[in-house]
Amino acid sequence: MQQIYLDHNATTPIRPEVVEAMLPCFTGTFGNPSSVHWAGRQAKQALETARDRVATLIGAKSSEILFTSGGTESNNLAVHGVLKPRGANPARIVTTPIEHSSVLETVKALGADGAPVDIATLTVDSQGRISPGELEAALTPDTVLVSIGLANHEIGTLQPIRELSPTIRERAIPFHVDAVQAVGKIPVDVNQLGVDILSLSAHKIYGPKGIGALYVRQGTALSPVFRGGPQEREKRPGTENVAAAVGFGCAAQLCAQDIETTHPRLIHLIARLWDGIQRHIPDVARYTPTQACLPNTLNVGFAGASGEGLMMGLDLAGIAVSTGSACAAGSVEPSHVLLAVGCDEAGAKSAIRFSAGRDTTEEDIEAVTHVLPGIVERVRKAGRSG
Repeated sequence: MQQIYLDHNATTPIRPEVVEAMLPCFTGTFGNPSSVHWAGRQAKQALETARDRVATLIGAKSSEILFTSGGTESNNLAVHGVLKPRGANPARIVTTPIEHSSVLETVKALGADGAPVDIATLTVDSQGRISPGELEAALTPDTVLVSIGLANHEIGTLQPIRELSPTIRERAIPFHVDAVQAVGKIPVDVNQLGVDILSLSAHKIYGPKGIGALYVRQGTALSPVFRGGPQEREKRPGTENVAAAVGFGCAAQLCAQDIETTHPRLIHLIARLWDGIQRHIPDVARYTPTQACLPNTLNVGFAGASGEGLMMGLDLAGIAVSTGSACAAGSVEPSHVLLAVGCDEAGAKSAIRFSAGRDTTEEDIEAVTHVLPGIVERVRKAGRSG
């Protein structure tokens, strides 16, 4: 049976070059990077080289990169790390309703410890974009953090971060951007964007799982979430995962080399997929914007069909897609992202997300558009008879 992988927003297959780069860390370069002897120095050098490569990918200084266990930890550290020094003082956080759960759930939980936290949730339009005017109006003297994702994980919408940042920074408010889905798919430069804190993850750019990073602009106050050691600039204690960091660094270097050629090819593949869906399947709705969106993402609603049923039907045909975020897999609730952009519950539950990657071919897209109409027809028929 054919196997076609169109769920790259959930995770990407690790590149062979990355695996090869990591292998010495399990044998020769095995030391603890905090140790001062030769084994420790070797591991430390490997770790710092990886840090340099990740920093270069996003236009940062090496000293501004903290390694974490992934995007979820990076987002948690960003939110808690900024809020912690406020103590019991009133604090406002400005965010959006379409953020990843690692931001939304973290923000919601902040008031549980008794500290007064006001959460200002901006509205989004039908394409998932916020209003600069509404953002400016939401910034009060008590605002201690603005957290907005650069690229939405479900529909691919890009927020105009570069245009928003001057309004935030002129008020000296830390600006956190979750760029986990953006890095590797579009060029990301922290200085051009004008952000203070930025989250990224290796397994979204063909690196290993279990390793991420948090960019913290020099001079930005950030407290550690837990204690135990001086590692990672005393912001994230614990012995670093050197092998995973090396893999991340290798993936970042390869990503920087490939992005200019990969970007237009992904745009072409997604356009071809959408064209095939439109031509062969009636009653479909495109939830991914046609402009200012990730080049690899297409979220489509199929009226009268269950997104879960479509996903299972495609899986039986050897085609991997998603109904939304992998972190929400198994949830019976409709996508919070699609509800926020104006979908009703039925429309949100009829959607599936296609996300292409560097190894996706035109033959893959052709195969999907060949089998998808029949699957949609069967799922719709099953829904009517049920």
